[in-house]
Amino acid sequence: MELRGVFKPMIRCLGSFLLMGFSAAAQTPSKTLLILEKNGTQLDLIDPASLKIVAKVPAGQDPHEVIASSDGKLAYITNYGGAQSSLHMISVVDLVAQKALAPIDLGALHGAHGLDFAGGELYFTAETNKVIGRYNPSTKEIDWVMGTGQDRTHMVWVAPSLDKIVTSNVSSATISIIELVLQSNMGFGPPPGGGNQRAWEVTDVQVGRGSEGFDVSPDGKEIWTGNAQDGTVSIIDFASKKIIQTSPISVKGANRLKFTPDGKLVLVSGLGMFGPGAAPSATNLVVLDAASRREVKQLSLGGGAAGILMDLDGSRAFVAVSGGNKVAIVDLKSLTVTGEIAPLGQPDGMAWAVRK
Repeated sequence: MELRGVFKPMIRCLGSFLLMGFSAAAQTPSKTLLILEKNGTQLDLIDPASLKIVAKVPAGQDPHEVIASSDGKLAYITNYGGAQSSLHMISVVDLVAQKALAPIDLGALHGAHGLDFAGGELYFTAETNKVIGRYNPSTKEIDWVMGTGQDRTHMVWVAPSLDKIVTSNVSSATISIIELVLQSNMGFGPPPGGGNQRAWEVTDVQVGRGSEGFDVSPDGKEIWTGNAQDGTVSIIDFASKKIIQTSPISVKGANRLKFTPDGKLVLVSGLGMFGPGAAPSATNLVVLDAASRREVKQLSLGGGAAGILMDLDGSRAFVAVSGGNKVAIVDLKSLTVTGEIAPLGQPDGMAWAVRK
């Protein structure tokens, strides 16, 4: 039946309105907050302005860490399973289409955990194998593997210049500093083909027990790591590769450590307890002054805390309160909790995706 008179344009306008509303609700923001829910085995795509979940996408088995490609179009998620894991996958999510893609099969590399994205490639740790690997999204191949020889090589940081890599090794209680240096000919004459050859040199710095979460200062001069079993933070001079200081902190089971973008503050989250029979701690997050190395704030977030993500403008920090099934939002000026994203199923790894 043909629509006549005023009803036809009205229905056309209503249809357009509904279509626009649906498209707006489904669209991934150009700047998206990514949060992993371990219990839900899913990746949440969140609008950082409204703090509303835009989409939920399957994240594979036992998801732990997430990072976005440099163009903000893809997310990579490690499927961990523990230090002796049989899992050998990294899940991939199309952030624009909001759907899971075919995972990356790591073959013989198991227990992927830490992630970084640099030089157009994906770097990851494989705890079971005690290595760092690199995946090339263009060729879809693992094109480089580097052994650390350390137990539970957990988190990884790669310099933008691609010639320095840092890992934390939980069970070995070390930080590995891996640098690409000029290779000596060791008295055997010039290298084949002439010219200078470079090789990777690994220096393991002994820190505290349970070294897991770490960060490199924005000026690149220091490496800070939280030691979960010792209740301390160790500070390493990057150039000399030596410990500057180890100080106690008021958080138990230190899990993640992050500098604010301006390098003035350091946040350390804690799971609240460590080891069988340990009493829980009310303090889940401590804030340290980077210059004086002293605590300036202790916060109770209502549960054991894990992942920390700084807002790109340095105004706030997102802290995954895994034990409270939420993400707390901390104002970095007042150092107070100003909001939360809840309920979530044991949130942990977080990242930014900025579409270009």
